[in-house]
Amino acid sequence: MPMRQAQPSMPAMRVPLADLRAQHQQLGRDLQEAIDRVFAASDFILGNEVRQFEEEYAAYCGTTEAIACANGTDALELALWAIGVGPGDEVITVANTFAATAEAIVRCGATLRFVDVDPRTLLMDVNELETAITPKTRAIVPVHLYGSCVDVAAVMAIAARHGIDVIEDAAQAQGATSRGKRAGATGRAGCFSFYPGKNLGACGDAGAVITSDQELANRMRQMRDHGRASGKKYEHAIVGRNSRMDGLQGAILRVKLRHLDAWNARRREIAATYRALLRDVDIRIVAVPESSEAVYHQFVMRTSDRDALRQELEASGIQTGIHYPIPLHRQPAFTPYLPASMGVSLQETDAAAAEIVSLPMFPELSDADVRRVATSIGDCLTNRAVAAA
Repeated sequence: MPMRQAQPSMPAMRVPLADLRAQHQQLGRDLQEAIDRVFAASDFILGNEVRQFEEEYAAYCGTTEAIACANGTDALELALWAIGVGPGDEVITVANTFAATAEAIVRCGATLRFVDVDPRTLLMDVNELETAITPKTRAIVPVHLYGSCVDVAAVMAIAARHGIDVIEDAAQAQGATSRGKRAGATGRAGCFSFYPGKNLGACGDAGAVITSDQELANRMRQMRDHGRASGKKYEHAIVGRNSRMDGLQGAILRVKLRHLDAWNARRREIAATYRALLRDVDIRIVAVPESSEAVYHQFVMRTSDRDALRQELEASGIQTGIHYPIPLHRQPAFTPYLPASMGVSLQETDAAAAEIVSLPMFPELSDADVRRVATSIGDCLTNRAVAAA
């Protein structure tokens, strides 16, 4: 009887860092109905769907107002502009963030002042905040990175002593909480991006600012729509800009908002599994502050041989990311906007940038793939340790 030839093993399926197709396949019918409503009404710029999303998102966050806009960068700029940030002012934030945080500050004409991060959480080190305040400081922008919140109450206490406003950059923290309050709802205003990959993502660019300050909300609504006087199409009270949310994005976000808490709960389950499986592996998992309930926009760990590990995982079909490889104080674009009195040494920020790696994280990620990622990390590090012995 002839021997059966061994069949080649099938390559393992790729584990992506994120997978938007899986989410959209599940929501296909509801998303199509929402899109059809917008086309039936020809309500493409702002309009009813955007107004309803603003009401629903404000209620979700626990504020009275949500101002929808074109993207998360505009959200930050609108909020900073509305509180009066301008030339001659300084704004304090962190360098461990996406460029948009600093872009918005610079585009308002202000100077950047960076503080270092807590080495455990990689969020703003509140203990260093007060020493960074100068007579020119106009605002503080804490960044809720990776889906965890800075202790905003602690930031607010410092800001109140100095008469400074707090604008929360909550672009990665839809649904997270700080001391029981939703991200963005503690400061003077909170700014969100609905970039497609976010926990609550549009199908294109979109953003919003939340606040419970009615006057501030009115200024931002006017600014986003060419500075028009209320209800008067061709009367412009101020020099504004065009930062209006599309009706399609408002309708899509309304559908997705209904699922946000369930998606965030699944992200927390995945994070807990990663923590359990990586407990005895020689890596450091970025911590969540005790004051915050995280929503794990990213699951981030640190390892001293980050680049080699990423290459090995990629060869195994596992995608990873780095958020972010070059801190903003090392970016040529922003060095002209740092005060002359500030050096560029942010020790913890620089150290983290050389070690951080983001693992696959999205609600549809299977338990089997989570185990595969964790096992692969353990195997890679163990094999390297054996080879070095």
